[in-house]
Amino acid sequence: MLSLKKGRYITRLAETVEDVDAAQRLRHLSFHGTGGIDSDRFDPICSHILVEEVKTGRLVCCFRILPLTGGKEIERSYSAQYYELSGLQDFAGPMVEMGRFCIHPAVKDADILRVAWGAMTRYVDENNVEMLFGCSSFHGTDEQEYLDAFAMLKERHLAPKRWLPRVKAPQVFRFGQKLRRKPDAKKAMMRMPPLLRTYLLMGGWVSDHAVVDPHMNTLHVFTGLEINAIPPARKRLLRGVAG
Repeated sequence: MLSLKKGRYITRLAETVEDVDAAQRLRHLSFHGTGGIDSDRFDPICSHILVEEVKTGRLVCCFRILPLTGGKEIERSYSAQYYELSGLQDFAGPMVEMGRFCIHPAVKDADILRVAWGAMTRYVDENNVEMLFGCSSFHGTDEQEYLDAFAMLKERHLAPKRWLPRVKAPQVFRFGQKLRRKPDAKKAMMRMPPLLRTYLLMGGWVSDHAVVDPHMNTLHVFTGLEINAIPPARKRLLRGVAG
């Protein structure tokens, strides 16, 4: 079950065409800053999760999930368009790709992210998921704005070699090879996207390169999180929200 009510917000599964349309409109506003519809060929095969204000019903956050039985299905994922993921084909346990995560740009409330992760935690526990993965996006395509963040990713958070994604996209920033700087930790965390920051706090890891995606106006890194590697204290916090 992905339904979860906490404080001012409730999460639920999109059930109608109108629900999915609302999510696609929020995605377009969040990624492009304008009205419109963000849709692709993966929407019909994904489940769409909505986070709404209890009092008003306003949609404030959304994301989609694609369950996979294991790494042998990794080529079905959105991420496989941009990353060569043959290393992950040997991952044996259930996996879920979490994608198109966005929060309404006019709403600033850290509880939204916590509630969204609480719903995802409940799903992970109920379905015995062993890995979460997806593309974590930096806004814009100029890597110069995020050099401290990329330097920190290189220094502390690169994927284990056995899972490391290889280059597939035509335009990438190879920060794992090319970046030569000591990260300023404060600047790095200020520029780190909130979703990626949460992944890292749970023990997540990233690719050694960022894909430049002009269509979405983002730089994104492949992000993986092995559920068994989440620190026990962090698991207790997440399950406290999910309970």
